[in-house]
Amino acid sequence: MDQTHKQVLFWVGTAFLVILCGFFAVSINQKLNTATTTNTVSFSGEGKIVAKPDVAVVNLTILTEADTSKAAQDDNSKKSKAVVDFLKKQGIEEKDIRTSGYNIYPQYKYPRDGKPVINGYQVNQTLEVKIRDLDKVSVILDGVVTAGVNQVNGLSFEIDDPDKLKAQARDEAIKDAKAKANELESQLGVRLGRIVNFTEGSYGVPTPMYYEISAKAMGMGGGGGPDVPSGENEIKVTVTITYQIK
Repeated sequence: MDQTHKQVLFWVGTAFLVILCGFFAVSINQKLNTATTTNTVSFSGEGKIVAKPDVAVVNLTILTEADTSKAAQDDNSKKSKAVVDFLKKQGIEEKDIRTSGYNIYPQYKYPRDGKPVINGYQVNQTLEVKIRDLDKVSVILDGVVTAGVNQVNGLSFEIDDPDKLKAQARDEAIKDAKAKANELESQLGVRLGRIVNFTEGSYGVPTPMYYEISAKAMGMGGGGGPDVPSGENEIKVTVTITYQIK
């Protein structure tokens, strides 16, 4: 056998050994991973936080009509300024007042014979207002109607920073799951190893409570305002912790 043939056999044998070692390494790793994922136990926990809302959010709509678009917009601007001025006097900051909608609609007259013709314009402006002093909600709802608001829609009581409460609920849920894990260890005499998986279920975001209040229902202002209890909101977090069994 010549030298070249020996070298070829040597390199072929070396390559075979490398492939064989790789195969065994993958096989062993797969078995270890399988053991890690199959020899496990999971525990679920739940955390609830009940809190009172700290802000109220309301949509205020101002409607104006006139023969021309400019006249309708000018009238709307005057009423809008009066409403905003009133809100600021009640301690509401400018950052908590924003225009969420502004629309101009032509108004049509429909003759018995002939095509519809425009006989005026309607301007519809909606302000979204955040009220941080809940003691003033009733007074503000009554006062904005006097200032020029036609519709009060979608009053909701919310939590301004729900993430902080979600973190507290998550902490309670984790403690609940770990307590169940510790209880199982003592009951069955098993030993739990490291945590190999963690999942967080859907949590209940504070559900706003909505109210529809018309200007007529509030007596067009001056009646002391409506009674709007804020109630409470609940935040719920569920988690699942998976342990490896030693």
